[in-house]
Amino acid sequence: MILFTAALVVVVGFWLLVALGVTTADTFDADADLDDLGMGGVPVAVAMSLLTALAWILGLGATAVLTALSLTGTVTGILRLVVPVAGLLVAWWLTRSSVRRLRRFSSDERRSGRDAAGI
Repeated sequence: MILFTAALVVVVGFWLLVALGVTTADTFDADADLDDLGMGGVPVAVAMSLLTALAWILGLGATAVLTALSLTGTVTGILRLVVPVAGLLVAWWLTRSSVRRLRRFSSDERRSGRDAAGI
């Protein structure tokens, strides 16, 4: 959870800088291509911010459920290791699904050739 929390702090800081006009949302577009991860077609900052927020929410929720169950022993240790990985995978899937819907609001120049061709 601490990794997701630290990443969320960075995301919030980035969007504050965008709001203040210090940087723009497409700052990282030249540095990273998320098409291979199924998250292309929107600015990298948007996709990664969504992924981070979803992973944090899912991880926090799953950790709260584990705490409420009051499990002890090896099972708890294993679940506490599995929760962040599972949360990240579910967040990635949800982000991919959301990005597909967000692509229609993005400009054509950000879309990959395959997406722009309608394939």
